[in-house]
Amino acid sequence: MQRNSPLTYGIVKQVYRAYGKLAFLSTLPVLSKPSVLICVNNLPLLASPSNCSDWLINICRRKKELKARTVWLGCPEKCEEKYPKNAIKNQKYNVFTFIPGVLYEQFKFFLNLYFLVVSCSQFVPALKIGYLYTYWAPLGFVLTVTVVREAVDEFRRYKRDKEMNSQLYSKLTNQRIPSDMVFLRTSEKTGSCFIRTDQLDGETDWKLKVAVSCTQRLPALGDLFSINAYVYAQKPQLDIHSFEGTFTREDSDPAVHESLSIENTLWASTVVASGTVIGVVIYTGKETRSVMNTSNPKNKVGLLDLELNQLTKALFLALVALSVVMVTLQGFVGPWYRNLFRFLLLFSYIIPISLRVNLDMGKAAYGWMIMKDDNIPGTVVRTSTIPEELGRLVYLLTDKTGTLTQNEMIFKRLHLGTVSYGTDTMDEIQSHIINSYSQPSAPKVRKSVSSRIHEAVKAIALCHNVTPVYESRAGVSGETEYAEVDQDFSDENRTYQASSPDEVALVQWTESVGLTLVNRDLTSMQLKTPDGHILTYYILQIFPFTSESKRMGIIVRDESSGEITFYMKGADVAMSTIVQYNDWLEEECGNMAREGLRTLVVAKKSLTEEQYQDFESRYNQAKLSIHDRNLKVAAVVESLEREMELLCLTGVEDQLQADVRPTLEMLRNAGIKIWMLTGDKLETATCIAKSSHLVSRTQDIHIFRPVTTRGEAHLELNAFRRKHDCALVISGDSLEVCLKYYEHEFVELACQCPAVVCCRCSPTQKAHIVKLLQHHTGKRTCAIGDGGNDVSMIQAADCGIGIEGKEGKQASLAADFSITQFKHIGRLLMVHGRNSYKRSAALGQFVMHRGLIISTMQAVFSSVFYFASVPLYQGFLMVGYATIYTMFPVFSLVLDQDVKPEMALLYPELYKDLTKGRSLSFKTFLIWVLISIYQGGILMYGALLLFESEFVHVVAISFTALILTELLMVALTIRTWHWLMVVAEFLSLGCYVASLAFLNEYFDVAFITTVTFLWKVSAITVVSCLPLYIIKYLKRKFSPPSYSKLTS
Repeated sequence: MQRNSPLTYGIVKQVYRAYGKLAFLSTLPVLSKPSVLICVNNLPLLASPSNCSDWLINICRRKKELKARTVWLGCPEKCEEKYPKNAIKNQKYNVFTFIPGVLYEQFKFFLNLYFLVVSCSQFVPALKIGYLYTYWAPLGFVLTVTVVREAVDEFRRYKRDKEMNSQLYSKLTNQRIPSDMVFLRTSEKTGSCFIRTDQLDGETDWKLKVAVSCTQRLPALGDLFSINAYVYAQKPQLDIHSFEGTFTREDSDPAVHESLSIENTLWASTVVASGTVIGVVIYTGKETRSVMNTSNPKNKVGLLDLELNQLTKALFLALVALSVVMVTLQGFVGPWYRNLFRFLLLFSYIIPISLRVNLDMGKAAYGWMIMKDDNIPGTVVRTSTIPEELGRLVYLLTDKTGTLTQNEMIFKRLHLGTVSYGTDTMDEIQSHIINSYSQPSAPKVRKSVSSRIHEAVKAIALCHNVTPVYESRAGVSGETEYAEVDQDFSDENRTYQASSPDEVALVQWTESVGLTLVNRDLTSMQLKTPDGHILTYYILQIFPFTSESKRMGIIVRDESSGEITFYMKGADVAMSTIVQYNDWLEEECGNMAREGLRTLVVAKKSLTEEQYQDFESRYNQAKLSIHDRNLKVAAVVESLEREMELLCLTGVEDQLQADVRPTLEMLRNAGIKIWMLTGDKLETATCIAKSSHLVSRTQDIHIFRPVTTRGEAHLELNAFRRKHDCALVISGDSLEVCLKYYEHEFVELACQCPAVVCCRCSPTQKAHIVKLLQHHTGKRTCAIGDGGNDVSMIQAADCGIGIEGKEGKQASLAADFSITQFKHIGRLLMVHGRNSYKRSAALGQFVMHRGLIISTMQAVFSSVFYFASVPLYQGFLMVGYATIYTMFPVFSLVLDQDVKPEMALLYPELYKDLTKGRSLSFKTFLIWVLISIYQGGILMYGALLLFESEFVHVVAISFTALILTELLMVALTIRTWHWLMVVAEFLSLGCYVASLAFLNEYFDVAFITTVTFLWKVSAITVVSCLPLYIIKYLKRKFSPPSYSKLTS
C-alpha cells in the first residue's frame, strides 16, 4: 500500500479524527524487517508529563479495582471507562520529595542523627565547647557526598524514563511492543508471526502468535475501521501464560464470534521477530502484564551497616552513662543539667562521625577491586553500598535457563522399547529411513524394526509447533509479502523457530536422519523424504503444551492417502496413563532422567472421518464458552486420549554453562543453600537439578504432588515431613496453596532441605519466595538471574547478581552486581565477599577504638581536675587526629587479607565462619572497648605522672603518645602487609612531626625537641602497646584461627 494512495489517506484522516491528539496508524509499505502497526482504542498510549495536580490526585485516589473491558475497533466514544497512561516510572523521588527523602534515608541511621543534634547544639553559647567547624565540616562533607550521588542516580533514571515515555509509536521496527495488544492482522500469508519474549518470561525461544482469523481475512487494511467489531478482554492479571477473551463482529450475517486465547496476544516488552503485525491495545501502563510482574526497587542496607548501627546505639548509652557518672561525682552542683549536656558533647567522640566516611570510602575501594579483578572480567558493581553482603550469604536463589544452562539442546537418545539408539548409532536410523521410503511397503502381520523407526521419526517430524524460516534474498522489495519466488528454499538457508528449544532439537534431528520439515503454515506442513519427494499433511487441530496437561497434540490428514492421525507427545507422568499397557516406559524414563536428559514420550492414534467430525463439533462448542472454557476444552480433548499406540521415547540434553558443577559444589561446601526458581516445566527442572549436581547422586528427590485445597496440602506436607535429607521439587501453583494455608510449616521444612527446586514460577512468585526466606530465617539471601523475568527476584534479595546473557541486559542493569558467567560467582563470594566483610569489620571497629581511646583520656583528665567539663584537646588537634594524623594507616586496612585468594577458593568451608558474623559482634566490640579503656587510661595517667612544671606538657606528651599508639595498633591489627600500608604509616608520622613546628598554640617547641620528651613519650607508648602484642603472640601460638592452620 503506497503512502499517497487515496484509500490510505482516507484511513489516516479517519484515525486522526477519531483519536484527536493520539493518532497512530502507519501506512508505510510493508517492511521486510519485523515491525508492528498499532491501532489504539480508548487507551492512551502516550504519557503526557505528569504535573503537580496529577501527583496530588494520584496520592488521594484509592487503588482502582481492575475490571474486564470491551474495546471497540475505531469507536472510542463507546468507551466510558478511563484507563492508566502508558508511562513507566523508575524514579524514587520527585522535585518535592528529593531533599526530604534523601535526608530521611541518611538520618534514619542513628549515627548521622546523633551528629546532627550535636552539631546544632554548638549554636547555643552555653553549650559551645569548641570551634563550629570541628563538628559541621565532617557532617557537611558526608551529607554533600550523599546528596550529589543520589542526585546523579536520580537524574539518570529521569532521563531514561523520559526517553522511553516520549517515544511516539506508530510503527515498531525491532522495538519492544509498548502495551498489551490483541493480534488482529499480519503481512505474513500464514496469518501468524513470531515474537521474542526474553524480557517477559526469560525464555530465549521465539513464540508463535496467530492473528484473529476474522480480521486476517479482510481484503484490505482499511477494512479494519469500516467493520463493526469489538474485543472483550478479561480483567488484567499477573499470569503471563493465559488469556481469555472473545472477538465479535456484529455487522456480518450471522454475527461472528471468535474465542481469543494466549496465542492471539502480544504482551508489552516482547519483540516482533517476523513479519508486520497490527494489533488493538487492551491494557496499558500499570495494567500490562510486564509491569504487574515487576516490583519497585528498594534501598538496600547491608547487614554490617545494621550491626554497626546497633553498636552505635550501645556507644550512645555508654556516653550517657559516663556523663551521668561525671555529673553525679560533681555532686549535681549549680546548673547540673547544663554540665550534663556539656559532658555529652565532650565525650561525643565516643561515636565517631568518620565511621560513615571511612566505611563509604572502603565500599568504593572494594567495588573498584572487584571490577579490576582479571579472574572475573566484565564484572560491574552497580550498588556500591553492599559489597560486604557477598560475604554473609546463606541462601542463593538461581534462575535455570541461561543462568545454569546455555539453553542449547542436543538430541541424544531414541528408545523404541526393544532397541535403543544413541549418538553413535544414528546412522542406523538414517539407513532404515532411506530404506522405508525407497521400497514399497508390504503388509506385515508384525511390525519390523524398520517400520517402527519410520513411524517414530515421522511422528517426531509432525508433532510439534516448529516453523521453518527462510531468509529473503537481498534486494527483494518488502512489498511482495514474501512471495515464494523471492525466497531461497535451500537447506543452508533454513532455520527453525519454536517456543521450545526441545522441539527445535527434535526437528533438527529428524532432518539429520533424512525426514526434513521444509514448510509450514496454519493449515498444512510439508516434509521432504531422503529421495527428495515432498509429503503434504493438512493440520486439522493443534493442542498446545500447557503446564497442566504436560503434553501437546496434533491431528493431521495425509494428503496422499487421506488418513487422519492424532499424534501426541508429552512428559512420562502425563503419557503413561494415555498409552497402551507396556513394561518398559517407566524404567527407561528413569534411566534417561538419571543421565540428565529431558524425556518425551511419543504416541499416535488413527481416527476415522466420523470420529474426527464428532470430535470437531464438540471441540468448537467448548472453545466458545466464556465460563470454565479451559476445563470444557480439556474434557473434549481427553475423550480422544485413550489407548494410544506408544511409538518411542526421546532424550534431549540441555547443555550446562561452563563450570556450573564445580561452582555449585563449591557453594554447597561453603554452607550456602541453593534454591532453583524457574519458569520451566517440572520435568526439565528436575533433569537440570540432577545434571548440574544441584542435587547429588546419592540424594533422593521428593516431587511435591500438585495440590489445590487445604486438605491436599496438609496431607502432602505430612508425607514430605517423613522424608529426610532429600531435595524438594515443587510447582508454583502448589507452592501458592501451601503458602496460603501453611506458610510457616512449609518454609521451615523447605529450609531443612539440601536443595529446593521451584518450577513454573512467575516473576512475582520468585520475588515472594525471596521475601519469605528473609522473613522466616532472618538470613541473607542472594538472587542470580539473566532475564527480565528475574528482575523482581534480584531486586527483592539482599544481594542481587545479574548475568549478561542471550536474554539481554535487563537483569544485569537491575542487579547490584553484574557478571558475565555463572562460574564467576564462586570467586565473587569466596574471595571478594570474604575480604569486603573482614576488612569493613576491622575498619569499623578500629574507627570506634580511635574515638573511644580519646574519650577515655578526656574522662580521666576531667576526673583528675575536679570533674570540670573542659576539653583536653581543642580545635585543630581534634580535627587532625581524625584526619591527617591517623586516616591513611586506618584506611589502609582495606588492603588487609587473612587468607590468600587461592586458599579461599580451595577451602570454601572457610566461608561458613563469615555467615556466623564473628568478625563483628558484641564480643569483639567489647574487647576493643576494654583495649581503648586500658590504653586511654595508661596514656593519660602516664602523662599526668610524668609531666613537669607546665600543663601544656601534658597535652604534648599524651597527644604524641596517642598518635604513636594508634599507628602501632594499626600494625598490630594488620594480618598481611601491603607496601601501601607501610607508606601510610610513615606518611602519617611524617605529617605529625612536620605539623609540630606550626602548632605553637598547643605545643612548647623548646620542650618537644628535648630527650626528656622523647623518653617519656616512648615509655608511655610501650606500656600501652607491649602487653597487647604479647597477648596477640600467645593467642596465635595456643589458639590460632582456622585459616592460619591452612596458611602455615
